[in-house]
Amino acid sequence: MSEPRRDIIAANAQSLRGQTILMSGGSRGIGLAIALRAAADGANVAIMAKTGTAHASLEGTVHTAAAQIEAAGGRALAIVGDVRNDEDVLGAVAQTVERFGGIDVVVNNASAIDLSNTDDVSMKKYDLMMDINVRGTFLLSKSALPHLRKSGNGHILTLSPPLNLDPKWAGAHLAYTMAKYGMSLTTLGLAEELRESGIGVNSLWPATLIDTAAIRNMPGGEQLVKAARSADIVADAAHAILTSPAGTCSGNFFTDEAVLAAAGVADLGGYSMGAPEGRLVPDIFL
Repeated sequence: MSEPRRDIIAANAQSLRGQTILMSGGSRGIGLAIALRAAADGANVAIMAKTGTAHASLEGTVHTAAAQIEAAGGRALAIVGDVRNDEDVLGAVAQTVERFGGIDVVVNNASAIDLSNTDDVSMKKYDLMMDINVRGTFLLSKSALPHLRKSGNGHILTLSPPLNLDPKWAGAHLAYTMAKYGMSLTTLGLAEELRESGIGVNSLWPATLIDTAAIRNMPGGEQLVKAARSADIVADAAHAILTSPAGTCSGNFFTDEAVLAAAGVADLGGYSMGAPEGRLVPDIFL
């Protein structure tokens, strides 16, 4: 991962110092980048993920992530748990409140992916995606609501795409599309349901392919990431959303590019992993 470009939004950025974030996933990739950006402000970050021990092919655990968060200037809480398990989620909320005194931000980052077509996708993978992506997002958001209501600027941010009903996305990978759109429907519904609560509920999605370990581990991944951006662009965009007034920033389906453009960032070239802007690979759903 490249060095975060914290300088480019410094003129408009507020701070997450002293704010408490509870994130699902986050041992690596985009979730970890968001956590480290918050840690640079001095935020408290609780990460709940299944990776208590090292994965055979993916670097990072909740414990290594917590160490990186503390090294970056934040306070960390590593929670080994599964977002599909009610007791784990409720326990993560309770542990976070006990350690840090409340919850100001929920980041629904945990997600499972299988781009198989309907003939080929197994029902085990279908259930996994529905349980992690849709149910997990709903459950973590729901469980944290009493504490978010007490925050002066409570936010729920979900890593999910705009609701694009162009049939090509459902036709390409129906099971995954339904799972990701289920996350986005949670944003749509909660933003409306909580409109008078002062809690901001938004989704964020990368406009281009992002350099992650999962992409690098794909066949041809080392070449593919050269046409990607670093996860820092999503982290900087998330920071801009989470430091905005929650009462007036809700119900949006943001892309990282649009958020940074609104923050006055004209040049995104520093996020590129090698390819010029015009040759970056667009992300799906856009």
